[in-house]
Amino acid sequence: MKLHLTSISGANVFTGYGEGYVMINQQRHERNLVVLRDRLVTGWQPAGFDDLAAEHFALIAELEPEIVLLGTGSRLRFPRPELTRALVEARIGLEVMDLQAACRTYNFLAAEERKVAAALLFD
Repeated sequence: MKLHLTSISGANVFTGYGEGYVMINQQRHERNLVVLRDRLVTGWQPAGFDDLAAEHFALIAELEPEIVLLGTGSRLRFPRPELTRALVEARIGLEVMDLQAACRTYNFLAAEERKVAAALLFD
């Protein structure tokens, strides 16, 4: 699917997505990553949803977003609460959704100039 959004000057936005990939500013990505308005963290380390660990969320907490959108691949899955403790302690919100919903929600929040991070897991 191709997304249409008025450009946000200097910000990363999702411009499309499909089976096994997302497009960020017209550039294709096929591996786990964390997207913020001003940077990309490529090669985010969990091998998949079942490999999520507390240190993966601690890394995201260090980026200091207001809210994290966890895109859990093609289906919605919730991480165990003890894994997300670093976000809770840093008072960072967490919303869990499938990968495509995370892309759409990220664009909406980024357009509002929120400090949002999309942490995306590919199946």
